[in-house]
Amino acid sequence: MPSTRFVVQLHDATTLHFDLRIQAGAVLRSWAVPKGPSLDPAVRRLAVPVEDHELSAGGFEGVHDGQPRGSGAVIIWDEGLAEITRDEPGHLAFTLHGSKLAGGFALTRTGERRWILVKTRDATARPGSDIVAERPESVRTGRTWKEVAAEAGPSTRALRSPRSGTV
Repeated sequence: MPSTRFVVQLHDATTLHFDLRIQAGAVLRSWAVPKGPSLDPAVRRLAVPVEDHELSAGGFEGVHDGQPRGSGAVIIWDEGLAEITRDEPGHLAFTLHGSKLAGGFALTRTGERRWILVKTRDATARPGSDIVAERPESVRTGRTWKEVAAEAGPSTRALRSPRSGTV
């Protein structure tokens, strides 16, 4: 299949979480991943499907303010090209070519609003690693979500760690 675009945004909304977005035609298919992706094939991450987003949403970095859902600081944690290798109901397999995420990944539906994101056992796998802790910065600006929030001023919510929230 041809290459398409992917982006992972770290978003301080109702809870701090990562948004995995993969282009499908004119939209970004999206999942909220509370603890973020992992390069360790033994680690399973909850991925909650959310509404498709416009392609332009994948380029946003800054602070959404005053919106009923989706307020808060956003950074582009990773981005690049994705190759969809399998797309069928309940399963999506893809290869990522990003700055932080590379190689094969799969999303598998395990419930109505519950999917699991896993890293494929391949040459890019890093057992025991924690890419979220190792590389917290934006691939575009080098800023962390806390720096983006601080630049927006005191109206942003209290700072916390990516591990503290759930969707």
